[in-house]
Amino acid sequence: MQKNFMGRNGFTWFVGVVEDRNDPKYLGRVRVRCLGLHTENLEKLPTADLPWAHPMNPITSATISGVGQTPLGPVEGTWVVGFFSDGGEAQTPIIMGTLPGVPSYLSADNMDGDRQTIGFLDPLGNYPKYKDETDINRLAVNAEDNPHPTLTLRKADRDLAVGVANVDATTVVDDTVDADDGKFWDEPETSYNAKYPHNHVYETEGGHLREYDDTVGAKRIHERHASGTGYEIGDDGTRITRVKKDNYTIVTADDYVHIQGESKGTFDKGLRVKVNATGEEGNNYNIEVGAKSNVTIEVQDGDINLISQLGDVNLKAGKNMNIDVAQALNIKVGGAITETSKSKTESATETHQMNASEQDINGNIINLN
Repeated sequence: MQKNFMGRNGFTWFVGVVEDRNDPKYLGRVRVRCLGLHTENLEKLPTADLPWAHPMNPITSATISGVGQTPLGPVEGTWVVGFFSDGGEAQTPIIMGTLPGVPSYLSADNMDGDRQTIGFLDPLGNYPKYKDETDINRLAVNAEDNPHPTLTLRKADRDLAVGVANVDATTVVDDTVDADDGKFWDEPETSYNAKYPHNHVYETEGGHLREYDDTVGAKRIHERHASGTGYEIGDDGTRITRVKKDNYTIVTADDYVHIQGESKGTFDKGLRVKVNATGEEGNNYNIEVGAKSNVTIEVQDGDINLISQLGDVNLKAGKNMNIDVAQALNIKVGGAITETSKSKTESATETHQMNASEQDINGNIINLN
């Protein structure tokens, strides 16, 4: 019967450095070289001979059947603290947490080609990345002389002077269409102004970032993919979203959008909208513009095509309908033309030709000039 185990015969702590995290059992275990217990001599004690240390997850994570937080986090070179569940035997370590510090040297400085020369260092030479700098994320520290590279990139990579729809002033017959200068807009600057110790940062080794910043007057939420795609919510609730490549949105039921201000859309290329893709009856495309507002469609150099393949085209004007054509007006009708008006005036500066096999002119007074 084992007598020397945790809780019965003492409690043995350890501090050490992670040298391997490729657990063949996929349990999140890491190999740790422990101070005071293990030598730094890799010839006498290779990394492969170190015992696997089991991770301890918090009570908020079930860590069973994939439920909870995956117990992965430490990288090679991470300092950890833990205890041995077998007490003085020191063969079944359990790690409780990681220890940040200020590295005085780099693992890469002790590499002999692709081989590490001593223990208590990252065998791959990747970590730590910085020397004489706190292990706390730069976004949490916010040192003006040492900014996080993603912050520098975000400040430089803003979308500026984005033009919006403009309408030129013009006259249609005797009616004037006023100009509407939409001007342009700029992507807002990041509201990042973190003050230590209020910014809670999580960064992965691949460069993914998440920030929950509680800095008074500069509260933010920021999430960013390593590619640069991400979003930021500023202190006033403004949200900036940037997608570095394509964006897909799929809604399996209805979609409701309520914009209580203006909406401005700028498309550098084309725009295609398809309605009633299933061909069901009653799925209409309706546009309503409230009172005292206009609808203006302007094409700088191109055609406007309005086509109804199998239905009617209905135009109704509550007041005048003005048509101003710079060149010819061509109308081809397969059936009859019916005109009803209070009066009709036709003027032609050159010829006026009417051709018909039969032509009736009815009126009480007919003037031919």
